[in-house]
Amino acid sequence: MNKYYTITELTREFGVSTRTLRFYEDEGLIHPERRGRTRLFRSADRRLIMEILRGRRIGFTIAEIREIIQVYRDPPGESGQLRLLMKRVEEKRDELNQKRKDIEETLEELNNVEEACLTRLAEIGVGT
Repeated sequence: MNKYYTITELTREFGVSTRTLRFYEDEGLIHPERRGRTRLFRSADRRLIMEILRGRRIGFTIAEIREIIQVYRDPPGESGQLRLLMKRVEEKRDELNQKRKDIEETLEELNNVEEACLTRLAEIGVGT
């Protein structure tokens, strides 16, 4: 027997709004069945929602997520999807490492400015 999930069940499970799930549907990322105005989500839709949310948590855009999903659906299938995902993970890691480096440099510069201010205040005889 096929297990279907309602939009309410999935919003509660994943802590997202109905608007979020409708957005993913509008973007072509998930394809729930329709019975009148009711959306019925299959297990495959549920798994995709999990993967979409994981992708969003690690900073992938909707376009990147769509590309990764599409590679799975088309040849070369799962192996191509995994290679693309590894490439995107590497790019995201490099981007985050660069941001970390930029933050560390900014913090160091702030420390230098603060130290210069404290030194100058001491020179002009003003206590902090």
